[in-house]
Amino acid sequence: MSAVGAAVDTLFADPNIGRDAVYIADGGAPVLVRVVARRADAITDFGDARLWSETTRIDLRVAEVPNPRPGDRIEIGGDAFLIQGEPVRDRERLVWTIDLRPT
Repeated sequence: MSAVGAAVDTLFADPNIGRDAVYIADGGAPVLVRVVARRADAITDFGDARLWSETTRIDLRVAEVPNPRPGDRIEIGGDAFLIQGEPVRDRERLVWTIDLRPT
């Protein structure tokens, strides 16, 4: 394992950063995974207006879920979300960044 991979595993395992979640592929069985949740606000320009919205994004290790797809489900702390849009991998191809929407 590379040094970067070991660092990623350490971050996801940290109880202050990573959280337990359940990943359910569309039509598949539930899988326990670790995620790093990011619930940042997003500001989008629309003409002369700027729109503020809450977002829910997570980071998910490729080693745990090699091929997440839109429509798959993630449950975090009793809250259920659907993956929306295409997940994006980082440069090292170790972590997915995934946009979620509540179910």
